[in-house]
Amino acid sequence: MISAAPFINHLLARDDRARDMLQAHAGKSVCADLQSFRIHLLITADGYLQNAGTEQQASVTIHIQPSDLPAMLQQRERAFSYVRIDGDADLANTVSALSDTLRWDAEADLSKVFGDIAAVRMTAGAKQLWQHAGQAHQRLQENVAEYLLEEKQVLVRPAEVRQQGQQIQKTRDDTERLLKRIERLERSRSC
Repeated sequence: MISAAPFINHLLARDDRARDMLQAHAGKSVCADLQSFRIHLLITADGYLQNAGTEQQASVTIHIQPSDLPAMLQQRERAFSYVRIDGDADLANTVSALSDTLRWDAEADLSKVFGDIAAVRMTAGAKQLWQHAGQAHQRLQENVAEYLLEEKQVLVRPAEVRQQGQQIQKTRDDTERLLKRIERLERSRSC
């Protein structure tokens, strides 16, 4: 079992409102089930978290597919749309609200160790690195798509698929009309 309590408690220590929200659920527990491991945390009376015992039943369980984690990290506002939730709906809503509002202030933590100026530069550098990595990822996706569309012709553009579908529909309709016309001609010959 992984202990996420110290990290989350560090975030909660800076946010009185978040702790107040959790205090309303004191004594309940939250379990994040990621298939390969589980994080099971108990809400304490002061609004912080501690590891829950394995024998304790979770008040709410959040089932997360590991394959959905990258999408959840990219679209934090939609993260809860990727999960399945069992248990206390009110607690699940609180966890969802906290996942949207709790943020790590890396600059504040780094300034304690390296000083203010270094912390500002480190976080700015990390943000710039993250942005460049995202741009490189986007360019790579575009290049692979273009290669598969144009050079290898493994993929087909949606407009071409629609056009082909329309042509198939037109051919089917023309065939139906031709069959009906042949049927009428055969009936008129037999009379």
